[in-house]
Amino acid sequence: MRHMSNEQAAIRVINACKSFRKDRPALQAIDLRINKGECVGLLGASGSGKSTLLRSLCGLERLDGADSEIQLWGQSLQKSGKLSKDVRQLRTHIGIIFQQFNLVGRMDVLTNVMTGLLPHIPLHRSLLGWFTPEEKFKALKALHSVGLSEQAMQRASTLSGGQQQRAAIARALVQGARILLADEPVASLDPESTRRVMDLLRQLQREQGMTLVISLHNVNLARQYCDRIIALREGRLVYDGPPMGLDNQRLRELYGTHSDELFMDHPPETPEPLFNPTLQLLAH
Repeated sequence: MRHMSNEQAAIRVINACKSFRKDRPALQAIDLRINKGECVGLLGASGSGKSTLLRSLCGLERLDGADSEIQLWGQSLQKSGKLSKDVRQLRTHIGIIFQQFNLVGRMDVLTNVMTGLLPHIPLHRSLLGWFTPEEKFKALKALHSVGLSEQAMQRASTLSGGQQQRAAIARALVQGARILLADEPVASLDPESTRRVMDLLRQLQREQGMTLVISLHNVNLARQYCDRIIALREGRLVYDGPPMGLDNQRLRELYGTHSDELFMDHPPETPEPLFNPTLQLLAH
């Protein structure tokens, strides 16, 4: 068990339960406390519940347990399957990065990054895509921080996979995220791009004091980059502790034959729900 801190938790997960099928719960009574500034790796084989848990942390997935609750900085985001009235305000401080990048290919990189500002500007400007010079400068600064300032006016579709993921990180930065949720952000990248994206995420998390929760399919990445590992199996929490405590023998004890998947460079292909951050923000 993790030690309890007197500091207010950035994230509290209370009895998180979720079922898509009655015979196979996706999450089973998960309880977690994640403090401000922690870098937490979420580990598990395909179907373990990683993506469901991450999506519940920002309200994209509603929990269905009678007492299930997600709290951010002491405020309830969702409880018993109902989103809080403050969910839109809370989401403005959550950056979300997915494996698919979710960039609009026909738009230039700068405009894609500026969509991270949509929760912070008046509705009429967000609908029309009007941004001020100050907002454009903020987006350019974010692109500079991820090493993409020279690509600002290129179409997003011309970027490599690693560059697109870095642009997605810049979009989260311009949003002013205090919590960054990354769902398999390097699963489709080559080893060099994987290293650059992981180095960047860790560097930005440390410099800006963000809370980073990152879902990974590879145990070696989690050990290398994360301060703490949370491991799920079939929707249950099976490990919560330091990376050094999850050695290969312990991993095989927890996952059996499924442990081999956690040493693979790439996870098996599994369909994921599509998510458009612009449409999602406008819907709430």
